[in-house]
Amino acid sequence: MRTVVMGAGRSGLAAARFLASRGEEVVLTDARLDPAPDLLTDLAAAGVPAVWGSHPLPLLDGCREVVISPGIPRTAPFALEALRRGIPVIAEVELAHRVLRARADGGRVLAVTGTNGKSTTTDLAAHLLRAAGLPAVACGNLGLPFLEAVGAAEPGTRFVVELSSYQLESVAAFRAEASAFLNLTPDHLARHGDLEGYRQAKLRVFERQGPGDLRVVPLGHPEWWGDAPGGGTAACFGWAPCEAWCDAEGLLHLGGEQLLPRGELQIPGDHNVENALAAALLARHGGADPASIRAGLRSYPGLAHRIAFCGEMGGVRAYNDSKGTNVDATLTAIRSLPGPLVLLLGGQDKGATYAPLRPALEGKLRRLVLLGEAIPQLLRDLGDLPHDVVPAFDDAVARALALAHAGDQVLLSPACASFDQFSNFEERGDRFETLVRTWAGA
Repeated sequence: MRTVVMGAGRSGLAAARFLASRGEEVVLTDARLDPAPDLLTDLAAAGVPAVWGSHPLPLLDGCREVVISPGIPRTAPFALEALRRGIPVIAEVELAHRVLRARADGGRVLAVTGTNGKSTTTDLAAHLLRAAGLPAVACGNLGLPFLEAVGAAEPGTRFVVELSSYQLESVAAFRAEASAFLNLTPDHLARHGDLEGYRQAKLRVFERQGPGDLRVVPLGHPEWWGDAPGGGTAACFGWAPCEAWCDAEGLLHLGGEQLLPRGELQIPGDHNVENALAAALLARHGGADPASIRAGLRSYPGLAHRIAFCGEMGGVRAYNDSKGTNVDATLTAIRSLPGPLVLLLGGQDKGATYAPLRPALEGKLRRLVLLGEAIPQLLRDLGDLPHDVVPAFDDAVARALALAHAGDQVLLSPACASFDQFSNFEERGDRFETLVRTWAGA
């Protein structure tokens, strides 16, 4: 009986290679017609046969399981037919969880979901655990597939797994000893139908938890998580006394311990205080002591592409927030920086209105530079604000840098996906930083 892997992205390739390495019959299928030659060479070396250009239904004959990539919806005809035949359709993270639990070597799973802040919280929690001398790896939607991390890890590793709503759609037995639900704002509505459908997908991170497991949730928004499935014990983070909180003087607390003043964090903004509090709760549940958590919070430098300073010339500072792929993330970036701002917006539209950016930009905006496929929607929602329309990315960056005055911040926080002109947000951010370095003469 074969396993069919749908999609040759990072997680699909990890699943296909893993199954082939165990001598299992596996077929990879992808809708792309022209895969890169080096990918074909890699798959041949791994012993993975592949079908390109479609997902043929005959592959389901003799199929025991389908591993579906996050970017492919469960409503795809191939997946629907598999489900109709009673063939399980699972995510790569579900397969990784199965392998880890079968190994029974003391490894633990700490999961992170939410609309924004997932990557920083995931990476920070792993950093805090390593600061305590514990083996830990950040993986999942962050970049390194969970299955690859499991295959390379030593016994007793803490796996801090970033999980998107797409991945959580296709879990079954997946369970995390600690799960964090950071926040909720409209995103991926084209996939989930509405905000409630999106929320329900996120809540699946809790559904297999038991009484000894931890549910890390925001104090101020019980409506997001109060009806969560599973039996985990809630631990809140926020801005009033709770398990992890920041007081009015800016001092972070964890349980009965004072951690540090927020000014000692290297990552700016209220959102990163919340990320730090959630990460501290995860790390403590993973075995880190308060002193190590305190030291780790002080030493954490932040992730690339998240409001990252990348160059300055003539009093103009440039920031790369390419990870700002939705309106709420861009709001966070705007609020984290002083004005005046020259803001680069646009890319592949995700179906949400851009109007919520207006109040955050009031009194802070120098000029918008609108780019990419989302230009019509951006003009509809923000076209009365000072703006330039420059469709091509490189030209838009050049215009933004030229428009800025001394004391301004040039911010790439597109509020859109990158797929109209780039393969991913990292490629978009790298290109921005390259252009900024050239501009700054670095």
